[in-house]
Amino acid sequence: MTTVAPPPSTVRPEDRDVEDLAKALDDALVGIDELSDPAAQRATADLRRALDDAHRAALVHVVRRLREDPRGKELLFELVDDPAVRMVLLMHEIVRPDPLTLARRALEQVRPQLQSHGGDVELVRIEDGTAYVRLSGACNGCSMSAVTMRNGVEQALKAEVPGIVGVEVLPNEPGPALIQLSEIGIRTAEPEKGWVRSESLDAFDLDSLRAVDLAPAEGAAVSALVVNLGGQLSAYVNQCAHLGMPLEGAELDPSDGSLTCEWHGYCFDALSGECRTFPGAQLEQLPLRVEDGHVWIRVE
Repeated sequence: MTTVAPPPSTVRPEDRDVEDLAKALDDALVGIDELSDPAAQRATADLRRALDDAHRAALVHVVRRLREDPRGKELLFELVDDPAVRMVLLMHEIVRPDPLTLARRALEQVRPQLQSHGGDVELVRIEDGTAYVRLSGACNGCSMSAVTMRNGVEQALKAEVPGIVGVEVLPNEPGPALIQLSEIGIRTAEPEKGWVRSESLDAFDLDSLRAVDLAPAEGAAVSALVVNLGGQLSAYVNQCAHLGMPLEGAELDPSDGSLTCEWHGYCFDALSGECRTFPGAQLEQLPLRVEDGHVWIRVE
């Protein structure tokens, strides 16, 4: 059975919704795949390849030229925010999701299996082709061992994230820039140089943002943004990685862990600072810890 193509839309392409454009493209590709004539299949495959090559070549030249000009580079950042532009650039692999985003998607595929055995995985960072993770729940009366969990995680990451060559399992203590509220300890030593006491822990509501002004003993004052996502705290210099605009008015979405800048819509991972809108952009993260009921942040 051959799919009959729908009549052309009377709405101009630039005025159509990106989901509508994507569906029309998918429907057309399905129709091509259902062609029964081998000669027609070859001809359409050649046409698709020629069109893709021509479009990619033109887009690469446009992107390169924009990136070479400071004014064009700023414009390129804004253009990538447009859903239709981003869809086409992704189709031609001119921009790609950043490795952390790809890795988190891969881990979401194996997480249900881990959780069914009482385990879980947390991605900490990716560095020089190695994914650093924390595993929890293994060897606690569970049939899934830590080795089995690690192997499953490594297999998923290698399959979905280009450049991943191995997995390193870290101890299950929170790092200085990401702390689990339920695991907070009390320190009695004097704070090291550069650490500034901020507000009390109670001031940082669950699933919320809060800007705080920090005045170190030496150096200039810093405005920091503290994110409390599901009981995990992260701190950043209060500037968007796009144009340096303040972020206290950003939208925090606990459902997907995203932080969206109110100025130009740049979207970041709320706990890592990685930009989901434009790969390579990154919020400047500040080390954070909790001591004596207060949040401490290092600014120098």
